[in-house]
Amino acid sequence: MHSAAARCATHTARSDVVAGVVTAHAPSPAHRHTADVENVVVVGSGPAGYTAAIYAGRANLKPVVFEGFLNGQGGQLMGTTEVENFPGFPEGVTGPDLMDRMRKQAERWGAEIYTEDVESIDFSSRPFTVRTSEREVKAHSLILATGATARRLGFPTEQAFWSKGISACAICDGASPLFKDRPVAVVGGGDSAAEEAVYLTKYASRVHLLVRGERLRASKAMADRAVSNPRITVHYNTTVLAAAGEAVLAALELQDTKTGTTRQLDVAGLFYGIGHQPNTKLFSEHVELDALGYVRVQHGVETSLAGVFAAGDLHDSEWRQAITAAGAGCMAALSVERYLTMNNLGVEFKQSSPEESPAEELPTSHTPSEDTEELFDMMQDKHRGQFALRKLYHESDRLIAVLYSAPSCGPCRTLKPIFNAVVDEYRGRIHYVEVDIEQDPEVAEAAGVTGTPTVQFFKGKDMITLLPGVRQKREYRELLTAHI
Repeated sequence: MHSAAARCATHTARSDVVAGVVTAHAPSPAHRHTADVENVVVVGSGPAGYTAAIYAGRANLKPVVFEGFLNGQGGQLMGTTEVENFPGFPEGVTGPDLMDRMRKQAERWGAEIYTEDVESIDFSSRPFTVRTSEREVKAHSLILATGATARRLGFPTEQAFWSKGISACAICDGASPLFKDRPVAVVGGGDSAAEEAVYLTKYASRVHLLVRGERLRASKAMADRAVSNPRITVHYNTTVLAAAGEAVLAALELQDTKTGTTRQLDVAGLFYGIGHQPNTKLFSEHVELDALGYVRVQHGVETSLAGVFAAGDLHDSEWRQAITAAGAGCMAALSVERYLTMNNLGVEFKQSSPEESPAEELPTSHTPSEDTEELFDMMQDKHRGQFALRKLYHESDRLIAVLYSAPSCGPCRTLKPIFNAVVDEYRGRIHYVEVDIEQDPEVAEAAGVTGTPTVQFFKGKDMITLLPGVRQKREYRELLTAHI
């Protein structure tokens, strides 16, 4: 194991100590020794994780960030429409756009970001060891920013209709043909539920907002927006007992929480806005939690374990705002800097000013603009739109991979570059088509797509499988390799 001083000597012949932190010129990631110890690893993303990375990067700590993949790159804001109360955006900003900006800012200040889920953390010895499916990293300190996950109601038939009409993400699934011009319901009484109800009026014929209590708990502005919308009907003192239907959701059994009477409500969709559960399973046996499962902190971000700091919704059971999560990310990074200095552990990586030496844009692989009869080229691997899909379906002798997405879908933004990179590994052997379900709803409906993102595979006009949601890269690779 390299000590901080030895690591510094490995990277540069010129070093000194400033305020107890060893200073070095940062090497490129390709030249790092696997035995090196990082200053700090940020586990998670969202406003808390990205802000922590920005502050740690500006402190020349060169943070390593595992932003998540299946477990939610970008956090809950990736499933949010307009964010109207984040300072600096007078016209508002979408949640995914805000997260993209924060992510780019963290990269600009030297953060190494990996779109990977952390599978385990060894807290038993120092430095800590963080493992993903792709790599193992050792670090002197950790910032936990794993956020929270949407709660479910848990009624008996819930799982049977999950992704077949029941969803925890209106932004991801609302544009599905399954809900177009049909009635849907949203359960919840807070800002999330009210926001989802308003958003769904873009697609549904009517939105029923099911509120367990006698009033909405949402902020006045959001509550007024929902109540005044002519396409939203608010049902107070109402809870969901069961869901019914054949292949997809067709109706809900509701109960009046005051009288106990039940009734049926015919809807094609049910969306959840009933709060969240903190994502603490990864470290619940190592840091102290409260009775509700949130991380206990002192001085804002310090956990019960020295060198481990928490930021965002995994410890905030009260405010749960993007701006408070970002503030906690800032405090966590500053606390890490202080901890490393006090314990003489940190290596400070000097970097050129971003203004003087802007980071070079890495080449990315994207699908082209919408294919037309004039532009379509069968020899190209990647295509977009229904013309290309129909053409390839009838004429291609390759395996065909179709990614169905929607412009406002946060998880789609996560999956696209990952899936594009996997497709690049099979150049000349598969055809890839990206379909926007808002532009081509009839194609999505014919394919039986009920939410985004969804990946579908065809070979010789036969559908091999349909994979909703975001999956591990190895799962896509295994499927592609097996059917090429």
